[in-house]
Amino acid sequence: MNQMLQDPKTETSEATQPPVPQDPAPDHPRFAKPQRVAFVQACWHRDVVEEARIAFIKEAEARHLTHVDVFEVPGSFEIPLHAQVLAKTRRYTAIVAAGLVVDGGIYRHEFVADTVIKALMDVQLRTEVPVFSAVLTPQQFHETEVHYDFFRKHFAIKGVEVAAACAETLLGLERLRGQVAAGIVG
Repeated sequence: MNQMLQDPKTETSEATQPPVPQDPAPDHPRFAKPQRVAFVQACWHRDVVEEARIAFIKEAEARHLTHVDVFEVPGSFEIPLHAQVLAKTRRYTAIVAAGLVVDGGIYRHEFVADTVIKALMDVQLRTEVPVFSAVLTPQQFHETEVHYDFFRKHFAIKGVEVAAACAETLLGLERLRGQVAAGIVG
C-alpha cells in the first residue's frame, strides 16, 4: 500500500490535493452524412443571445455537428424570413433561431414571440428542414445587471438544450429517411 508521508508542520489543503478525475464526455452517435446547420441570431440584446450561440456551437461539436454557419438579423421578427430563405437553399439540414423578445417598442412581446414561433413552424413544415427555436420572451425583463446575468446563464442552458434537440432530431430523421429509402417505412 502506497502512502504519502507528510511533514507534520505542513497541512494539506484542498488546493494542494490532486484534481478529481471527471467523467469523460459522453460518446454521442455519429451521422452517416455530414450535417450543416444555420444558426440565425437576433442582434437585439446581442450580449445575452450570443450566450446561446456559444453554448450551441460547443455542444454541437460534441455531438458531431461541426458545420455551423452563423447569421445575424436585427431582431427576432426578422428570423423567420431568413430561416425560410436558408431552408430553401437545401444547403442546411437544420436551422436554429435564437433571440430575446422583451416588452417595448410598437409590438407587444407576446405577439412578436408567438408570431415568430408560428412562422418558424411554417418554415419547417413547408421545407421539411427542421427549425429549432431558442427565441425566448420573459414575462418581465428589466434592464438591470441582475436580469442580464440571469438571462445570459439561461441562454447558455438553452443553447445546450437546442443543440441536443437538433442533433437528436437530425439523427432520427437520418434513420427515418434511410428506412423510407429502403422501403421499410411508407
